[in-house]
Amino acid sequence: MKVFSFSQDIGFRHCDPAGIVFYPRYFEMMNDAVELFFRDVVDWPFSRMHAVDRRGIPAVSAHLDFKSPGRLGDQLDWTLRVSRLGRSSATMMHQAMIGDTEILSGTTTIVHTDLDKMGALAWTDDVRGALAAYVNDGEAG
Repeated sequence: MKVFSFSQDIGFRHCDPAGIVFYPRYFEMMNDAVELFFRDVVDWPFSRMHAVDRRGIPAVSAHLDFKSPGRLGDQLDWTLRVSRLGRSSATMMHQAMIGDTEILSGTTTIVHTDLDKMGALAWTDDVRGALAAYVNDGEAG
């Protein structure tokens, strides 16, 4: 199983007046992770997915467990794995670390959607193949 990873600096825009990340910003960061994953791994950037292909991958579920605060100026090291791959959906596992300290872990479930009909679509073979490479052993469906 492969793991997608990237680093993200915590900026002023992420923080509350106490200088720690305001928790809804983590959901935005999780979406950043999914967007980067689709751009860099799946080779299907959101600009093409949405505007040209008229497809989307809206989140239908998101969950986070907060372990430790992130602060202005910290660098988050994110990892993303696919924990479940369905016919038209996928559940992504997120983890953010600062050094050896876990900041958060969580999941996002996305559904491949036709933006004009607003209905679920099966993954195409190429997208399914890219996602499958990041699935935990034995969890592709």
